Amino acid sequence: MHPSALLLIVVVAGIAEGRGLPAAGTPAARFWQEALPGTPMPKVITELVQKGIDNSPLNESYAAPHFSPSTQLGYSTYDSACGKPSSSEEAEAATGIFFHEAQAREGSVMTVSLPPAAVPAFLPRDVAEKVPFANLTDVLATFNIAPGSTEATKAGQTLCGCRAAPLAGEQKACATSLEGTVWAATRMLGTTASGQVWVAASEVPRDGLPRQAYVVSAVSALDGDRHVGCHDEPFPYAVFHCHTAQSSTRAYEITLSNLHGSSPAVAMVALCHRDTSNWNPAHPAFEMLGTQPGGAPVCHFMPYSNLVFGVKA
Repeated sequence: MHPSALLLIVVVAGIAEGRGLPAAGTPAARFWQEALPGTPMPKVITELVQKGIDNSPLNESYAAPHFSPSTQLGYSTYDSACGKPSSSEEAEAATGIFFHEAQAREGSVMTVSLPPAAVPAFLPRDVAEKVPFANLTDVLATFNIAPGSTEATKAGQTLCGCRAAPLAGEQKACATSLEGTVWAATRMLGTTASGQVWVAASEVPRDGLPRQAYVVSAVSALDGDRHVGCHDEPFPYAVFHCHTAQSSTRAYEITLSNLHGSSPAVAMVALCHRDTSNWNPAHPAFEMLGTQPGGAPVCHFMPYSNLVFGVKA
C-alpha cells in the first residue's frame, strides 16, 4: 500500500475517535497528567495536540517553519554535517533571543524579538508510529512534498540532524509524538518516576514578538542545574529534538513587559549555558553579546512551542 493511503486511513480513524473532544480528553493529555502530575500542559502544546486530531496532515500544505531555533542554539556541528548553514535572515532573527544572565533581574531592560512560528501539529502517538519518519523518500511521497523543494531539503536536514551523533558530553533524541518527547526528556534527566519532573514553555504569541525594548517585570529561578531543551524541527508533522546541554545550566521564567504598556506582558522561559567553551566561535550569540567561547554564560529565551524539562527540588 502506498504510504499516503496508509496515512489517510490511520488519520481518519484518529479523527473519528477524537472529534469533538477538547484537548484535555485526548490520550496525549491523559498521558501528560499521569507522567507529569501537577504540571499543567502548556497552552501551545494543547493547541498542537488538538490540531493533530482535527486536521489530517494530508489536507494541509506543508511549509517549513519561519524559524528553526535548533539551528541557532549551539548546533553548529550538526548544521555543518547536514548542510544547514544559517541564512542571514535566520541569523538576525536568532540575535533577538540571546541575553546576558546579569539581565535576568527585575527592572532590567533588554531588546528582544521572535519571528512568527509555523509549528506543525503533534500527531496522535498511534498515528505517528505508522507514518514514515526515517526514510525521506517515503516522507516526501506521503506528504506530497516535491523532491528538491525547500520543504524537502529541510525535512532531509532534520533527519540528518536526528541521526547525527551527540556532541561530547551531550545526550540527544528526536521524538515524533508528545509522549515520545516526554519519555526522551525524562530518560535524559535520569528519572521516569511520576511527579519528579517539571516542564515549562514560553507563553509567546504564535505571531512572535516585535523587535523592541522590554523591561523585566518579574524573574523566577526554576529548579535544577541540568535541564533538557526540546526544540521543534522542520518536518511535515511535529518532530522535537531534545537534548541536554554539554555543561550545567540555569533556568528562569522571566516576564517581559512593553516599556510603554501598549501590549500584554509575556512570560518567557529561558536557559543559561554556564560553559560555552566548546561552542563555535561564529555562534551569533557571541557577536551580539560581545563575548567569546568560554566567557560569560550565554542565555536564550525558548521560542514558541519549545519546552524545558527539569527535576523538581
